[in-house]
Amino acid sequence: MQKLSLDALAREQLDAARRSPAGRAAHTAVGGHEHVMRQTVIALLRGRSLAEHVNPGEATVHVLLGRVRLVSGDNAWDGRRGDLLIVPPASHSLEALEDAAVLLTVAKRSSHTSSL
Repeated sequence: MQKLSLDALAREQLDAARRSPAGRAAHTAVGGHEHVMRQTVIALLRGRSLAEHVNPGEATVHVLLGRVRLVSGDNAWDGRRGDLLIVPPASHSLEALEDAAVLLTVAKRSSHTSSL
């Protein structure tokens, strides 16, 4: 069993984002490319964003620090610390309304189904 501090990871990634010319940083906390589920702590400085991209599966954004806006088409949802945003199954972007850290959880859709 492992234990992670999301608060500590959020602070670490915000510090890394402040040192980065891109104004953002990320660290995979759980899972990865070889797993169905992946959880990544992403930090974005105010005014920075993750450009519009396609949702690779079911996804949520849990706001750990700060405030963010999730945009999909003509719809937008604001989130602040403690909020859980459900990512729509469409192209979307994420922007930081203030320095922020989020936990992105993605469960990738399988390209095939397995049978037992």
